[in-house]
Amino acid sequence: MTTTDDFAAYIAGLPRVLAGAAALFRDAEGRVLLVDPNYREGWALPGGTIESDDGETPREGVRRETLEEIGLDREPGRLLAVDWVAGAGRPPLVAYLYDGGVLTESELKAIRLQEEELLSWRLVTREEIPGHLPGALGRRVLAALDVLAEGAGTVELENGDRVA
Repeated sequence: MTTTDDFAAYIAGLPRVLAGAAALFRDAEGRVLLVDPNYREGWALPGGTIESDDGETPREGVRRETLEEIGLDREPGRLLAVDWVAGAGRPPLVAYLYDGGVLTESELKAIRLQEEELLSWRLVTREEIPGHLPGALGRRVLAALDVLAEGAGTVELENGDRVA
């Protein structure tokens, strides 16, 4: 075997990790924008899987997914949270959550859902988040809202819980 073959075998033997990125959009009242995907139960944030085969970064991925899913092309703000989510029947997921910013009335009216993937969207208050986003995703969103309220920083999470 050549060194190139050894390296290829080494890379092929490494554990796999999924990566996704989402945006936390709010309205002027602080409510969070959620989308209702047709391919799974429950609500979600605009975002999706990072296309690493194309060399896409998390920041590029969330911008692409936001444009595809809700028709808004906005530069993501700062990184609010990174969450390591253990896999059950799948590899672990690293979830990046970016500040999508505050949407104006005209931007909210301009939302156009990707009909192949999404059924609807809605705005929910902080108190409503656990009922719409159970588990790690809901805890991730609440932690990101806390980071926004604190005014600085990024939170490190494991399964939606703070670790640092």
